[in-house]
Amino acid sequence: MAFQEILRNFATMKKIYLILLICCLSLEMMAQTKGFSADTLSNAVFARMQGKSYPKGCTIKRSDLRYLQVLHYDADGKVHKGELVCNRKIAADLLDIFQKLYEAHYPIERMTLVDDYDANDERSMTANNTSCFCYRVVTGSKHLSKHAQGLAIDINPLQNPCVKTRKDGSTWVQPKAGKKYTNRKNKYPYKLEKGDLCYRLFIEHGFSWGGNWRSTKDYQHFEK
Repeated sequence: MAFQEILRNFATMKKIYLILLICCLSLEMMAQTKGFSADTLSNAVFARMQGKSYPKGCTIKRSDLRYLQVLHYDADGKVHKGELVCNRKIAADLLDIFQKLYEAHYPIERMTLVDDYDANDERSMTANNTSCFCYRVVTGSKHLSKHAQGLAIDINPLQNPCVKTRKDGSTWVQPKAGKKYTNRKNKYPYKLEKGDLCYRLFIEHGFSWGGNWRSTKDYQHFEK
């Protein structure tokens, strides 16, 4: 009797295991159908990056980068398919963040590879394009940007510009077209501000926000 009981228990546990396995696979399939995925760089994606965000002499390994596809809403409530390249270390963070932003209808105007703008940061930001990896130095320096490592992301950069007040009192703004969005008391369709959902999610995932910097305020920028 004891042996038969063991067999029955084993059969029951086997059924439970199969049910759990099916549930896990179903959840994975649901995530894929929802349009959220992270993959290694395909040859087609890597070809788009060559000589642009991934220039000759780039020291970041291709294997350390991930190609993300996500869904996002714009300010008019329309759904778009977004794409970006990031470091594998933050791929899971970004997938979770963008899925939650999507579920909350948080507006992001555009999200495509910076290579579609020939890796020209000014052009990409002027188009209000959300992007991550781009092998380049920090503007005005010789130091590699966190973007060069794929560990920084700019969200709706046109309406959340980088602003620096010089010693002479003049203001430097990037992108230049973002100057009209430097008054952070005003409301803009794609404005990112401290305490909003986007801010909270990135902070919860261990990112720091450029809007908290002292001498320069980079309202679009999160890095890890």
